Amino acid sequence: MSSTGTTDHEATGPWGARHERDAADRLLRAATRSGAHLIAEAASLVQGWAVLADPIAGAVYSTPAAAAADGVHAAAAPREHPHCTQRPAAGAVLVLAAAPTVPPGHVCHVATTTAALLEVRGQRAAELRGEQMRLHTTLIRLLLAGHTAAVTETLGANRLTHVTVYRLSGVDLPTAHEVLWRAVRPSLAPYAGACTLMGRRDGELVVAELHRGGDDGRILRLVSRLSERQHLLAGMAGPLPLAEMPTAHSDAAAARHSATPDRRVVPADAVGASRLTPLLPIAPYARWAESVLRPLSPVHQHLLLVWLRTGSKPRAAAALGLSAGTVRARIRDLARLLGADLEDATVRAHLLLALRAPAPAPGDDSDSDSDSSNTRSRSGSSPPGPPGPPGPARLESLPDGLLDTEAVRSWAVGLVGGLEPHLRIALACWLRHHARTAPAAAELHVHRSTLAGWLTQCAEHLARNLVDATVRAEIHLALTATRTGPDDPAALPRRGGRTYRRL
Repeated sequence: MSSTGTTDHEATGPWGARHERDAADRLLRAATRSGAHLIAEAASLVQGWAVLADPIAGAVYSTPAAAAADGVHAAAAPREHPHCTQRPAAGAVLVLAAAPTVPPGHVCHVATTTAALLEVRGQRAAELRGEQMRLHTTLIRLLLAGHTAAVTETLGANRLTHVTVYRLSGVDLPTAHEVLWRAVRPSLAPYAGACTLMGRRDGELVVAELHRGGDDGRILRLVSRLSERQHLLAGMAGPLPLAEMPTAHSDAAAARHSATPDRRVVPADAVGASRLTPLLPIAPYARWAESVLRPLSPVHQHLLLVWLRTGSKPRAAAALGLSAGTVRARIRDLARLLGADLEDATVRAHLLLALRAPAPAPGDDSDSDSDSSNTRSRSGSSPPGPPGPPGPARLESLPDGLLDTEAVRSWAVGLVGGLEPHLRIALACWLRHHARTAPAAAELHVHRSTLAGWLTQCAEHLARNLVDATVRAEIHLALTATRTGPDDPAALPRRGGRTYRRL
């Protein structure tokens, strides 16, 4: 009698077996529609909230939307949220918070069924992922080849006008690719005014976000989290017009060479944007740069900028998608065009300074600016007569007064001041040899390990990343601005043999 009563209650009660079957049917129907519908149905069945939390993406689905933060926190610290029911699901974590009136058994049933359906959806997505990844890689190659119209027509997204490019490198790129793919959930149909393409090519992961001129930072946040978790280094460039995808692609690679474990994602506009350029007098600085770069086309300037940012021709070739021989030949031609020795460290530093200069202001009159500057520098004297025709600007030297200001001297002393004599001489010699330790050590007559130790001390004293080519150029200019005598290796303090003495 009692057993019969119990069976009838399970069949007809509010949380009986029939109700469990109905719940499973509802979840199955929702799973055939989308992952969002499945999570929404799970939240309805437990009369609370449900969140699918990904360690990279955060909340993938959330019902209601306001529960997303709580779900992510619960997945990250389950012991602090004992009232939540959690299940691993398709590389993420399903988090359910039920109403107090819902029995724990029912919540467990809903969580288990939902997680299983998410796994099925994930396996189906994985079966299609290979073809989708290859299609994404093909579309990226078409963008780099200049076929923007074909790509936008394929995407059905003619209103997407700009692109932001990320280039990531690391040890386990296939795993990083899959993790980012799950986090981004890319689709060829534009979503919320943006479309994300990603693919592996030439040993790196390329992510291109197509949008309407400004992105919301979602992809940047995901790339930052992925870089930290997977120990990747990344460069970012953009937004740029879609037709300038090759430029963004090479700029992102140049920026990646400045990334470090302490700063894993580096924007291209932060590379070479030194603390020095804002201190220079704008008008003469811009006029000098314009005069120096006049023989160069924008394509030439971009090639030189990528080369100077990456610090070597092979790296520049990889960033530009060219062969190393082609880059060497073009740089030799540009050296002849500029009439300068681009193998000289000072010339390179000046060239980078010129490439980072602001454009001259409209209507800027060099003669009038020169007169006014001369008037200011000669207070109390009558203005001089009109200057003679200016000579051609050269990369070997900067205009008078460009680095001779009090602000520049203060900056230079703050950067390299306090270096011990042997460290300063060793650093200057190493920079002249373009950061090559072996020839610098040979000129200094010290062992390579000794020089490496000194350079480590220099990096700690300067609090700068000496691996960054643009940082090295800035330090070279600071050493020049603060030099009181020749930083000659022959003047290296010694105590006999290959040792040195502190002064």
